[in-house]
Amino acid sequence: MPEPLLSVRNIETYYGPVMAIRGVSLDVQEGSIVTILGGNGAGKTTILKTISGAMDPQKGSIRFAGREISKRDPDWVARQGIAHVPEGREVFPFLTVRENLELGAYNRRDRAGIRRDLELVYEYFPVLRERADQQAAYLSGGQQQMLAIGRGLMAKPRLMLLDEPSLGLSPRLVTEIFDIIVRLNREHGVSMLLVEQNAVMGLKAGRYGYVLEVGRIVMENSCEQLMQSQDVQEFYLGIKDSGVRGQRRWKRRKTWR
Repeated sequence: MPEPLLSVRNIETYYGPVMAIRGVSLDVQEGSIVTILGGNGAGKTTILKTISGAMDPQKGSIRFAGREISKRDPDWVARQGIAHVPEGREVFPFLTVRENLELGAYNRRDRAGIRRDLELVYEYFPVLRERADQQAAYLSGGQQQMLAIGRGLMAKPRLMLLDEPSLGLSPRLVTEIFDIIVRLNREHGVSMLLVEQNAVMGLKAGRYGYVLEVGRIVMENSCEQLMQSQDVQEFYLGIKDSGVRGQRRWKRRKTWR
């Protein structure tokens, strides 16, 4: 198997004295979508912030395209080809849609390429073309999520870090957003590391997955195999088993912690 595009090894990151992620290791192969599942407070966002440079790991290694990137500034990490689409969108509310998208390309100097990618974003998200001169504050939640993803694409990344893209959206918009994520990966080869609480959508979109519990990776497998896991079905997909086997799985799950 070729060297992963992203290789994270045994990272530990703290919020003050509290260890938020504990010896996490994961890989993202070029051209793949990798999904991290976990509940609130599991450490999913911390992993993405550590990769993108917003937080420094106290231990461990992060390599991207064969190069060590841990403990580097976010701007430097972005220039290497990593775009971070944060939880909660975080668009610039008083800038127009077009200005938000253009800011995504602030590290680029290829004007013709920027224009082409702006058109590409509009093709995937036609509503952004319609609202191009409107302030981002007046977009709906779903439209702001589209804008955040489009802004990330404007950086022309090799890897996108997507933090809870389904958060706060209606089921119809969640389906629409994930359809576009899969298309971007399939049609343009953008690798993605996706963190999600919506286990069904995250596992359907991904090729390989990790389950995070209290800062630790407790399961990993192909997304197809994780979908078949009885533990994942019960605790993330809502498929209950109240019999003896279910009780045994609950006891086993407590050992994950």
